[in-house]
Amino acid sequence: MLRERYFPRSRQSIGSSREFAAVTLDAWGVTRRRDDLLLCVSELATNALLHGVPPGRYYRLRLLLFEDLVRVEVADSGGGRPRIADRDPGAEGGRGLLLVAALAERWGVGPRRPGKVVWCELAVTGHPRDTP
Repeated sequence: MLRERYFPRSRQSIGSSREFAAVTLDAWGVTRRRDDLLLCVSELATNALLHGVPPGRYYRLRLLLFEDLVRVEVADSGGGRPRIADRDPGAEGGRGLLLVAALAERWGVGPRRPGKVVWCELAVTGHPRDTP
């Protein structure tokens, strides 16, 4: 299953992204790891808003449900390649991708014209990260 929506470059869109994801997960009957998924949506959308969406543009949130996992994709038209920053632990900000990497089974960045897609996948059945 797939659901997607475009969101404008505004701070209010982060809450709207989470709400869209919550409604989608409810419609799909996904309850396991719901909070983790919503946190990943917030972090990826925030990164797109802060670092990837030029003024006047939008970002796309896409959710895909497979048999045993949910994939979250956030696409923007900005340049650069997101990475987990090496930062002072006491510094504000810069922990979004660190959280995503800690919660997700997999995450990555793919090309898009223009811009990029940052994605993560979380298992919603079984025991995540139990496989060697």
